Amino acid sequence: MVAHPGVEPAEQAAAGLAAAGMARMPARVMMALVGSPDDGYTAAELAERLGVSAAAVSGAVRYLQSMRMIDRISRPGDRRDRYDLADDAWHGVITANSPIYTRLAELMDAIADENTAAPASVRRARDTASFLRFLAERLPQLADEWRASTTVER
Repeated sequence: MVAHPGVEPAEQAAAGLAAAGMARMPARVMMALVGSPDDGYTAAELAERLGVSAAAVSGAVRYLQSMRMIDRISRPGDRRDRYDLADDAWHGVITANSPIYTRLAELMDAIADENTAAPASVRRARDTASFLRFLAERLPQLADEWRASTTVER
């Protein structure tokens, strides 16, 4: 078995993502890719690093690609695709999810509108809607502020 740097912190980070609601295998693949070699990992290398089947990696890779969190890298003359974390992966997810928060806020308001006989429920729904609108507005701004202020080499 090949020694891979950062395995333990990557597994801990994946556990944190899973605790926050991300599916476990995509979280593990994503965190393995955070510490990937500069040319990324093949699916077989990911499976070996994580000690899982190729099928488990395949499903996780498909999911992460659909979320635009990872990139598939094809190289001329190499039959195997490689995978790596997408540049600005987190920024893209944060900004892409903004409309979801707006839609959820609208639905919270609809719940409140239809539940006027329960003032405590209406208050909770309106408060939740307000919070979700705040997130929809501020998260993309925060991601942009970070991008503008970061000194991380790109």
